[in-house]
Amino acid sequence: MPGFSIISEGLKVIPGTIQTCSSILKENNLLAISPGGVYEAQFGNAYYRLMWKKRLGFAKVALDAKVPVIPMFTENLREAFRSVGFGKRLWLKLYTVTRLPIVPIYGGFPVKLRTHIGKPIPYNSALTAEQLQIKVARAIEDLIEEHQRIPGSILLALLERVFQLPKKRVI
Repeated sequence: MPGFSIISEGLKVIPGTIQTCSSILKENNLLAISPGGVYEAQFGNAYYRLMWKKRLGFAKVALDAKVPVIPMFTENLREAFRSVGFGKRLWLKLYTVTRLPIVPIYGGFPVKLRTHIGKPIPYNSALTAEQLQIKVARAIEDLIEEHQRIPGSILLALLERVFQLPKKRVI
């Protein structure tokens, strides 16, 4: 896509290999990694379930660089942009074959977005990548449970721009 490399360079978007990410962290830089990646962005829904499958790259990076992982979650993110609800199987097949983000999206809704930062999970050499992935997933799921209305609602997220609405708690 014309101009994409310039935008990527300006935003410091890099190929996410374990080696490149680890070297950035070893140089005392911060790095944001989205384990669900494009797949979760395209196929996630208003229920905010993590869609990491067996992705362990972020955990391998953290263990290699010997750095803590700071779990983060942005409230109402899936209300800002939504992927279309029809043809999910077709879009999934196309994504599986091409690995291109081609699912149509709609939105850009001016919903109230809040990013919540969890407690850092310290480096522990005794953990495997699989164990670290589970710890991070639980920490993010806890942030989602605490801060996100489930299922998400575009209308209520829009109202939160003006009013502080209580979250419904399941007892």
